[in-house]
Amino acid sequence: MPIASIVVPAYNAAATLPETLSSLLAQTFSDYEIVVVDDGSTDRTAAIARAFGDRRIRLVQQPNRGLAGARNSGIAAARGRYIGFCDADDLWRPGKLAAHVRHLETRPEVGLSFSGSALIDETGTRLRSAQRPRLAGITAAHVFLRNPVGNGSAPVLRREALDAIAFRPADETLRDWWFDESFRQSEDIECWLRLALTTDWEIEGVPGLLTCYRIAGGGLSAATGRQFDAWERMVAKLEPAAPDFFARRAPAARAYQLRYLARRAVSAGDATQARALLARSFAASLRPLAEEPVKTAVTAAAALFLSLAGPGAIAALQPVPVRHRSR
Repeated sequence: MPIASIVVPAYNAAATLPETLSSLLAQTFSDYEIVVVDDGSTDRTAAIARAFGDRRIRLVQQPNRGLAGARNSGIAAARGRYIGFCDADDLWRPGKLAAHVRHLETRPEVGLSFSGSALIDETGTRLRSAQRPRLAGITAAHVFLRNPVGNGSAPVLRREALDAIAFRPADETLRDWWFDESFRQSEDIECWLRLALTTDWEIEGVPGLLTCYRIAGGGLSAATGRQFDAWERMVAKLEPAAPDFFARRAPAARAYQLRYLARRAVSAGDATQARALLARSFAASLRPLAEEPVKTAVTAAAALFLSLAGPGAIAALQPVPVRHRSR
């Protein structure tokens, strides 16, 4: 049995899957498998996975169940005692798996290990910004307010930690759920927060930008409403497990979430939505302004500038991308 498994959920991912799999096959840690879950694709996703001809790649095919459902099928098929996730348009740096295995081997109390992430655009070009999260001393409050894990391609989890949060809905006949398949957005943070609230497993990061997380430009503004609705549904689902926690933390967490969505609206060039989301953030709580005054002020200034100058001006001010060196 391999020590580690990397689950790759893939839906119509023919354009990016080759680069993703190449990055995973280049890992310096050698004892692992890659479980590609073809989630009802209608393109050449499955054929591309087979064409690699590498014994480390296993292909699971299923009717479309969404990202959470594809991850769940990958977990069910995985044989490793450590399970990582890499979406089919993201990349792992060569030393990522080795760093997480070493971390989990030396820190038996850690159930979820993660790293920071470099950001790349749709063409694979490295952007100047990155996700550089808090790595240590992480509590459920940190997960709820700021989600240091960052994205679904950053973590590697201990199998025992995943099994501690497994459940099976009454109408599920095939396998357990680890991610909640009723969520089409916010399924990542729902899983991490459920782990933090309902188990004793620790969440801790390792240094370095070991994931390359792809930022897709299309549909950013349109998705903000759906994403906030999913976030609120996550709160409603988990609140009965820790009512005092949510009573104390929800206003500030809601303000952080709305500020994040306001920044996405700015990136999408939607000044009206950016201003509305920022106003709702301030109404929910002033904690982001007190704790991160510069970032909050920059968000407000960008929304105002966008209103006055238009979306073209925001695009002109964005940093010039630099070519991703690992390509």
